[in-house]
Amino acid sequence: MHRILLIDDDELLAAPLAAYLRRFDLELQAALLPSEGLALLAGGGFEAVILDVMLPEMDGFEVCRRIRRGSDIPVLMLTARGELSDRVVGLELGADDYLPKPFEPRELAARLQSLLRRARSAPAGAATPGPDSRQPLRFDGLLVDPVRREVQRHGKPVDLTSTEFELLLLLARAPQQVFTRDEILNRLRGRDADLYTRAVDLLVSRLRRKLEPLACIKTLRNAGYTLALAPAT
Repeated sequence: MHRILLIDDDELLAAPLAAYLRRFDLELQAALLPSEGLALLAGGGFEAVILDVMLPEMDGFEVCRRIRRGSDIPVLMLTARGELSDRVVGLELGADDYLPKPFEPRELAARLQSLLRRARSAPAGAATPGPDSRQPLRFDGLLVDPVRREVQRHGKPVDLTSTEFELLLLLARAPQQVFTRDEILNRLRGRDADLYTRAVDLLVSRLRRKLEPLACIKTLRNAGYTLALAPAT
């Protein structure tokens, strides 16, 4: 069973949701308060977090910020109204996905399964990875290790979230190839989804800041993104 932590102050949500998710080999443990949830998370043993935005003590954005200080565990945020501003802020803070309330439990289960798959393995690139797909990818000033899931910039480690790493690996496996925003969304999530393309822009912006001063990712207007670095010689 994959252990999932739910941080949501709705006392009526956890029990029926836990019963439903058990069908998908997902064990749900709930915390009504952010402080309780953060304490449980610090104890380890969880593989993903479902995080509501509207919470007592502190909002879900602050909780996400605190989680990201020490963990890259997949975080799925629940937004009460599905407002664009909530989604944007959550993604900027390092959330991996979002789901507007009210939601269908089956969709939540599908998104959790997708997050868990992404956390366990690297995403598929433009083609099926060949026999060398486990080898580190080396560029001028940048190293991407698919096995260790580590990134180095000029020999120094770079702390990336799971989604940021997967985006970089996707681009690094096909340097100079242009990926549209929709292609990136579908590749990273493993399925077609009604997700707005602005999410990719925010993800790229975060990744660019972390990789500075390297100019790794090039934007092609009205086309998409590509890795602009030359392979190391």
